[in-house]
Amino acid sequence: MTMSKPHANPEACENCATALQGEFCHACGQSSHNPVRSFGHAVEEVFESFWHLDGRIFRTLRDLLVPGRLALAYLAGQRVRFIPPLRLFVVLSLLTFFVARLAVHIDNDEAKGEQGRNSTQVAADFKQARTAEEVEALRKDLTKNLVEARDKVPANIPGARAGFDASIVVIDKQARRRLNELGAPASTQPEAAFAASKADEDLGESTPFESPLPDFADHWIDGEFHRINDNLPRLRDDPQRLVNAFFAAVPSTLFVLVPLFALLLRVLYLFSGKVYLEHLVVALYSHAFLCLALLGVLLLSLLSTAVTPWAAWSGWVIGLAQFALVMWMPIYLLVMQQRVYRQFWLVTLVKYCVLGGIYFTVVVGAAALLMIASLARI
Repeated sequence: MTMSKPHANPEACENCATALQGEFCHACGQSSHNPVRSFGHAVEEVFESFWHLDGRIFRTLRDLLVPGRLALAYLAGQRVRFIPPLRLFVVLSLLTFFVARLAVHIDNDEAKGEQGRNSTQVAADFKQARTAEEVEALRKDLTKNLVEARDKVPANIPGARAGFDASIVVIDKQARRRLNELGAPASTQPEAAFAASKADEDLGESTPFESPLPDFADHWIDGEFHRINDNLPRLRDDPQRLVNAFFAAVPSTLFVLVPLFALLLRVLYLFSGKVYLEHLVVALYSHAFLCLALLGVLLLSLLSTAVTPWAAWSGWVIGLAQFALVMWMPIYLLVMQQRVYRQFWLVTLVKYCVLGGIYFTVVVGAAALLMIASLARI
């Protein structure tokens, strides 16, 4: 491979045509070196960009670890030394929930093994029953918890009970099959037959979802639950799909929650003299830290998986570090809120509790809707 020959620097900026007086244009800042004309300059530009970016990242993350320091510096006008808050939040949120998809893993073999129990293992259990009474006792024991769990699920949600009903059907069919093998008279089988037929009927029913919400929201929720019902077989085959879909959707959901958090700050600190965008900066840095702390917890989880088999004691140490990170998150936010808005600790604590209560409720609701949307799109 032959490298391109070096070219002389142009006399005028190729971007704005201003006469050059050095290696950079004093009008627009563009370099006089053309990376597409010289392989050496192209490599130099790549490494230079990474080094400048790394320097800002380390400085930004260092100050982010101290509650309120980065927000106060940025609001005071010290912006060139740090990564802008929106960019920092985007990078950390995408990285955090990408790692979450790797760290939070549902073993598909275990899921398939549990599913397989609904047929193979259940049949083996009934094979061990020697009398009709033992078969009926085993059937009641296996279906009791399933029936209780199914009855707690709202009946007007389409398909929500389908998984429980399918398991009950399998158990009842295996019970009837074993009773037939034992030559039990038909009079000893009506309870199992009724349970199976009732479950079959429930599986075929689809009651529309009703709620006090507006019609458009009602239709959306109804459509989502129908999609969920269609996706349940895929979820049983590969439950990791739900984990991946949920974490992939979290960053976009945060783009709605962060401005809402800033709005709550604006209301609580109405007379602080700060405009909404300044509260938004505080909200972005708050969530950036939460993402960074969560990233630390996830990385420690991956480290524990890799190290614990070789050093059992490390699991306790890593678990303690994870606990400390989780406990530090709310304390960090409280200290940051006090340092940024500089009110008395008691006033800050009251506002912190109000803000936390409202925002926690919103986050729980958003997580529930996100789970529904994820189930509908796996």
